[in-house]
Amino acid sequence: MSKSPEIDLKPACRRMIDVLAGVADGQLTDPTPCAEYTVRELIDHINLVSQGFAAVARKEDPAPAKEWDNLAQHVQALGEAWDDPAAWQGMTDAGGSELPNRLWGRIAFTEMVVHGWDLAKATGQPFDLPDETVRACLDHVTEFVPNAPVPELWGPVVEVTAAASLLDRVVAITGRTP
Repeated sequence: MSKSPEIDLKPACRRMIDVLAGVADGQLTDPTPCAEYTVRELIDHINLVSQGFAAVARKEDPAPAKEWDNLAQHVQALGEAWDDPAAWQGMTDAGGSELPNRLWGRIAFTEMVVHGWDLAKATGQPFDLPDETVRACLDHVTEFVPNAPVPELWGPVVEVTAAASLLDRVVAITGRTP
């Protein structure tokens, strides 16, 4: 019997697909909580990371990102690729950084959770995930963000109350105001 994957990316990927489907054309130029991106630019980023991190999981060289015509399929493929326990093994050089695949998988997962929240917030949609999904992301960002190899990817931590939800704590750690 094969070992289960470290983290199940599929719930975050399914929610991302739902949020992407709810984006209206008129919202594409709107700002997002991720200050460097408009809605359109964030969708471009989600498309790129979905395909790139799926290639890392499959231990393939990332191909140039395809257009968003199959974006939901790209996001779904990301979740499925990291469902293979072998995806979490070894080291991969991606984007000029060689890191353990265990860390790449957690980064891909965090991309889906945090940018899914960004996109939902920017487009007025709900963003809910199973508690175990949010807990796994909180565990990762609590450890990773303060020690990240590229710290400027996140804004300063936003203070939240002790009563803040798990998801509010995740986005606050990554520099967003819940």
